[in-house]
Amino acid sequence: MPVFDFRNIPDTKTDPKNGSECTYTTFRSNDSVTSPEKPILLLDNHMQTWKHHSNGVFSSPDSRTAFEFNEEGGTVSADILKLDARFVSLIKWLGGNHISVRLSGVNRPDGYAVYKIREIAFGGGTKLSAEDGFLQFMIDRLLASSAPAEEIEDDDQDETGDNMKLTSLQSITDFITCAGRTLPENVRLWARRNLAVARSHEVTQEERRHAQRALSIMMNIQWKNDYFESIDPVEARRILDEELYGMERVKQRIIETIIQINRTHTLPTYGLLLVGPAGTGKSQIAYAVARILKLPWTTLDMSSINDPEQLTGSSRIYANAKPGIIMEAFSMAGESNLVFIINELDKASSGKGNGNPADVLLTLLDNLGFTDNYMECMIPTVGVYPIATANDKSQISAPLMSRFAVIEIPDYTPEEKKIIFSRFALPKILKRMGLRKDECVVPDDALDAVIEIYAGTSGIRDLEQAAEHMAANALYQIEVNHVSKVVFTPEMVSDLLS
Repeated sequence: MPVFDFRNIPDTKTDPKNGSECTYTTFRSNDSVTSPEKPILLLDNHMQTWKHHSNGVFSSPDSRTAFEFNEEGGTVSADILKLDARFVSLIKWLGGNHISVRLSGVNRPDGYAVYKIREIAFGGGTKLSAEDGFLQFMIDRLLASSAPAEEIEDDDQDETGDNMKLTSLQSITDFITCAGRTLPENVRLWARRNLAVARSHEVTQEERRHAQRALSIMMNIQWKNDYFESIDPVEARRILDEELYGMERVKQRIIETIIQINRTHTLPTYGLLLVGPAGTGKSQIAYAVARILKLPWTTLDMSSINDPEQLTGSSRIYANAKPGIIMEAFSMAGESNLVFIINELDKASSGKGNGNPADVLLTLLDNLGFTDNYMECMIPTVGVYPIATANDKSQISAPLMSRFAVIEIPDYTPEEKKIIFSRFALPKILKRMGLRKDECVVPDDALDAVIEIYAGTSGIRDLEQAAEHMAANALYQIEVNHVSKVVFTPEMVSDLLS
């Protein structure tokens, strides 16, 4: 777990206009959820207790460290006593723009503990720069971030542009002002440069459009640190048993990876490369691992990528320029920590003479950062966990192979296929079709006939299709011929599937 530092840090900024001193103290917290016990800030309540829900505005903390309550008798001010260090810039922004908000808090002996801040839609103050939910969007980002290492003066204060929250230049500007420290340092600097381009009248309209689009994509991604929470190995094993039959060596290797994550609280240096015949469940294993890691996942089908630019994006010098598939995956996931499932790595095309698309993956796999030509920025990839699949590892280059821990996926034996068909494939399809187990019966001799028909094929995809076909046939006979159940014989199986 992260080490929480609740030491008070005096903040003694002085307003040059009137000499008043900012006397609140900040505390460092990595809590992702607020509560009366873990508030955002404390307000002075020694002269008056405050209501659970209170309306008002923050005074600009550069001149007065206070919240002005709208009481029945008029405005009453209360000093800010303590403030979560992550929220300093946000409170300044709310105060500087005189935005009316509603606080939720409780009175404690040490002050009024505020754990929620919401905008008042018609509060008479300045309207927020984006649609409803913008303030909550910024608060969520701040809560998901780590406490700043030290309090520094925010040098972005003088920067005055689908379902994304941040699309307009004004909302992007406000987000960087209030929550800029949630961004990696290089992304923050990149954002300031692109804001300048987006506002400039010395560049073309096309350049301004590209800069604003890139900013919107980048700012709507939650950039997380490389700390990884512990995973319950028992729950991980349950998920593997639920998704996969047998494969004990494969499951053991995955559990070993989980134990490593729990010890280091970081993702392993190497991804997983699952090698085996078609239909043996390689993709299913990858999805199970993503489920265990509780990360969003995206797929890259290397057999359909014939140009490296599909991965790296195109330069903004072109009117129809756009980000590459990898950057779009971050955008779709909405966060920087995700599982990349790279299908058919051995079938990556050599492209149109512009290089091998598979080689573009090297920087992504090294976790050193990936550069997209459209974004023109190095994308941090420390939270990316790659899982690749392949049928023939001899077709994969040595540099790519060295980035993976290889797991061989053997084909199933006939006995394993019988168990998978009778215990997993057929029951799942019967449940989906609304059939009872006793309405579609496959005795042992009929099951042997099914396995014999597909003896020359690898994997279990054909078996799953056979189960689908047989269940559909049973449903037809029950509905049309009005039989109570269907018991398959080897002859029926042969006529249906051959």
